[in-house]
This record gives sequence, C-alpha cells and structure tokens, in this order.
Amino acid sequence: MPRKVKAGKFKLKTHKATSKRFRLTGSGILVRTKGGKSHLRRRTSERTKALFTEMIPVKGRGIIKRVRRLAPNLEE
Repeated sequence: MPRKVKAGKFKLKTHKATSKRFRLTGSGILVRTKGGKSHLRRRTSERTKALFTEMIPVKGRGIIKRVRRLAPNLEE
C-alpha cells in the first residue's frame, strides 16, 4: 500500500530555551541578558547588581546564525 503524500513544507519548531534567552530589538539587533542573576548575590555590590538588568548586543556572526536557526520565529 503506498504512503500518503504530505502537502506543503514541514513545521518549524522553536527551541524554547533560545527564545527565552534572546530577544530581537526593533532595529533588528539580537540582544541577550547577563548571566549570574539568579543566586549567590549577597556579597555583590548594588552597582553590579544594577548592571545585571542591561541587555547586551550579541557579537559574533556564528552565534547570531545559530540563534536564528534555533528560533526562526524570533522576529515576530
């Protein structure tokens, strides 16, 4: 018995960890949060803790390319 032929392309699935860690700005720059925000911060200075809130632009074409592949729907 012959197999059914599927119509259309395959469904793209987003890598959820990637979509939670990275964000795309309005101008199209890929940004990430800093690490070390979750625990063991009692001895850290207030200024350093305040700097954790900033989003950093991602440098490196390879990383940007990988993130775009893992989260293709990040633009929306």
